[in-house]
Amino acid sequence: MNWFQLAVERKEELFSELQQLIAIESVLDETAASELYPFGPKPAEALQFLLALGEKEGMTAKNVDQVAGHIEMGQGDELIGILGHVDVVPAGDGWSVPPFEGRIVGDKMIGRGTIDDKGPTMAAWMAMKLVKDAGIPLERRVRLIIGTDEESGFRCVERYFETEEMPTLGFAPDADFPIINAEKGIASIEFNQQAWNKPSKLIFFQSGQRTNMVPDEANALIDFPLREIKDSFEQFLASHQLKGTAQEVNGKTSLLLYGKSAHAMEPDNGVNAAIKLAEFLTKIQLEGQGQAFVETVVHAFASDSRGKTFAGQFSDAMSGDTTYNAGILQFALEEGFSIEVSMRYSVTGSFDTLIESISGYFKCKEITVDIVSNSKPHYVEETDELIKTLASVYERQTGEKAELLAIGGGTYARVLTNGVAFGMLFPGEADVAHQADEFVNIENLLRATAIYADAIAELAGKKE
Repeated sequence: MNWFQLAVERKEELFSELQQLIAIESVLDETAASELYPFGPKPAEALQFLLALGEKEGMTAKNVDQVAGHIEMGQGDELIGILGHVDVVPAGDGWSVPPFEGRIVGDKMIGRGTIDDKGPTMAAWMAMKLVKDAGIPLERRVRLIIGTDEESGFRCVERYFETEEMPTLGFAPDADFPIINAEKGIASIEFNQQAWNKPSKLIFFQSGQRTNMVPDEANALIDFPLREIKDSFEQFLASHQLKGTAQEVNGKTSLLLYGKSAHAMEPDNGVNAAIKLAEFLTKIQLEGQGQAFVETVVHAFASDSRGKTFAGQFSDAMSGDTTYNAGILQFALEEGFSIEVSMRYSVTGSFDTLIESISGYFKCKEITVDIVSNSKPHYVEETDELIKTLASVYERQTGEKAELLAIGGGTYARVLTNGVAFGMLFPGEADVAHQADEFVNIENLLRATAIYADAIAELAGKKE
């Protein structure tokens, strides 16, 4: 079966459905959350859109409390699960086209979610349709499981699997090809210090919206007149090739600095605006807790993202370095400060040992360390049936060897009893997830669709 040719023949259908999904601004909105829509109405709208497509195709569709759902086809006692998500991170600034349009420019479709994870999810959805329309007899059921809170903690699939069936085998099209069989542990950690109630020239500092994104904007209000700050701030921006503004507000100075967003699994791919602004602020005499805050940020996170300065470093051959992304940073003169960090720890690392070391460093600075969440590492042996089958499919469709990979990102594969991440970034492709002008390469979208169709046929199809 020439799955790639079949995908090409239906590319306009794929593009249209993907563009309609991208047009739904499905960002978590806790201010609009309700009992009916726990993550806000837009993530639920994106879920409903995809479930309606499933019903239109005559497949079984189920909505689980407006937070997750599935589309299922085929027969059999065993279940193959494909887990994608339709929620996206905020668009941010710096786009050359509208972020929620899915505009095709040359060989790319640009838009928030095109590669993380609406594009891959729609490739898997088209793959299901291709298998169904090709008349492939199935001995296992195939279920596309759709989440709406992947970017903020997996609460959607946690709720889903409270009542729904765990797949026998499964994969998440939300990372890289060939096959990811190892995912680092992911922990959210808060560093807090109560207000000192002593004078400080730093009145306010804020940066970041999500711990899983490198913050691309930071702002601060300082008790200095603009004339004393403007020239040095502009010199700092120029020397670091950054952009920002300094404005006077009621005799004080408001500073705004722009960085570059990136996924928290590799903070070095971005420019952390909070760290850069803190670096500038250490150069002036803020005094008090404000001075302590910016010095802590710089000392702990500016020199590297591997935790060396606070005894948090660990690496293994299987999954690489443990990393730390300072994603949300806040300071208020009357409240103190908090730094929320996404920690991606190596598969063989001891979480408890790392936390003990980290806590020892910050305790000396009278900063508390609180664990908000911890998702343990995920690993599937290379001898597993799932990996052998997907490797065979990938090699057949691409002519390239299916190497096994490890990542610092977290995919839905980690919630499966037996699951891996499978595409859809191809080797050598730039990872633009969570960045401005996020895009999917059109030919690779079609190639991934063919790979997923072949995988479905191999995993669920009747064996002669």
